[in-house]
This record gives sequence, C-alpha cells and structure tokens, in this order.
Amino acid sequence: MAEEAKWYVVHTYSGYENAVAAAVMKAAENRRMTDLIREVNIPMEKVTEYTDEGEKTVERKVFPGYVLVKMILTDESWHLVRNVRGATGFVGSDGKAVPLTEQEILDLGVEHREIVVGYEVGDSVKVNDGPLTGFIGTVEEISAEENYVRVVVSMFGRETPVDLELDQVEIIKE
Repeated sequence: MAEEAKWYVVHTYSGYENAVAAAVMKAAENRRMTDLIREVNIPMEKVTEYTDEGEKTVERKVFPGYVLVKMILTDESWHLVRNVRGATGFVGSDGKAVPLTEQEILDLGVEHREIVVGYEVGDSVKVNDGPLTGFIGTVEEISAEENYVRVVVSMFGRETPVDLELDQVEIIKE
C-alpha cells in the first residue's frame, strides 16, 4: 500500500457516534481490513458544569453526530464504513469523501506531532522559520507542553525576547 491513510468525517444519526465507531472497527477486523481502516475517533472535550449540587467535570462530544475515521479510501473501505448501521455517509461534496487537512487534524487534537527538542536553556540557536528567519539568539525558556520556546535575539542593537514554536529554531552546530 503506497497510499497514506487520511482522516475522513462520517456523519451519523444523533446519539449513534459510539455505536458507529465500534461497528466500523469490528467490521474492519472481521473483514481483515485493518490495513485500510486504521483508527476511529470521536473528538471529546472536558467541560465544567455548574448545577444545584455544585460543579462537576464531564466529557462532551465536540461534534455530535460525527465520527472521524483514519483510513485509506478504496471502494471496499468506503462501502464498509458507509454501510455500518447508524452511519449516514461521508462529509464531502457530490457524495465523495473529502479528507481533513493536516491543520484541521491538529486543531481538532486528533493527532499530536511529537517534536524532539535538540536544544536546552542557554544554547545558541538559529531561527529557521517565520519573519525572523536567519536570526541567532539564546534560548531563555522552553515549554514543551505549550509548544513554545523563548529566544533572546539581538534586534537593532537591543536584546529582545521572542516567543517561537519549538520547531521554528534549531541548535547551531559548531
């Protein structure tokens, strides 16, 4: 299989999201199609509800009535997903399934890119992306959880701290 699996959005009857997700994976296993249908995801968010009994944190579906499926789109995989009880079809135009873009996938939090940071506080780094490309500075702070690094660069003769994404800088090799 040279083709790469992509995320597609499947529309479901309201309240059938979990049943559709389970049925898609079960059908893929039964038909030995796990090489085509890789993963099923229902985006959830934690929400704090305030009631008479106090506050409680609950998980809620971000998009009720929709399930995300990571698959290689073929006629067989399309039919398998489309014919699951509770699924009404793929999101797309003219009946054609349209995959999510990489930015949409990251925004939904379905997949996380793991960035390996090869530098630490105090290291000299070079900015390799964005409006400050080519600037050299010193790492002042790193936050892997929030995907940012603070670098102090010299601009117009002044030391200026700049917040960048972790993959926008690289260590200077000596």
